[in-house]
Amino acid sequence: MTQDGGEMDSLVRKRIRALRVAQGWTLEELATRAKLSQSTLSRIENGRRRLALDQLVALARALDTSLDQLVETAADDVVTSPMIDAAHGLMRWPMKADPGTSVVRRRMTDPPPDSPSRMRAHPGREWLVVLSGTAVLLLGNRRIRVETNQAVEFPTMLPHAIGAEGGPCEILGIFDRDARRGHQRGDDA
Repeated sequence: MTQDGGEMDSLVRKRIRALRVAQGWTLEELATRAKLSQSTLSRIENGRRRLALDQLVALARALDTSLDQLVETAADDVVTSPMIDAAHGLMRWPMKADPGTSVVRRRMTDPPPDSPSRMRAHPGREWLVVLSGTAVLLLGNRRIRVETNQAVEFPTMLPHAIGAEGGPCEILGIFDRDARRGHQRGDDA
């Protein structure tokens, strides 16, 4: 007989199975890792056994996730609209799962600054991908040419600046909380 534990119950069961399959594990492999019988795990996944907290903790640990992530409910608002800063030619999307981190899309037309005094350094990390065109990243004493579909990732404690080369370019960047704050102070992306 199948238990009707509602949507939450069903979601957790599907999540356990999906995580197991994503790892490429059989029921037996996950059961062994979680110190459960294969039969118990099968009944948990199929809704024929109630979800017990001790078993969920063991499964979360075996699946290398947290209990919170295993039982979190689906978010109702999965679509995020950008905040548009037309003055600086950028769009910014906050990441709900990691407040303080944001994704930024920016169109650049100017080359990087020619003066080292205009390079910025601040705590944090940045990841950028060039969506179109060619960008030049000044990073410390290095000048790095980044073409369409290439990405760079760097600690922002190195003095840095970015600009376009040979025409406009568009970048998509992920800024952690510290990097975002550092750029807000300097009005650059």
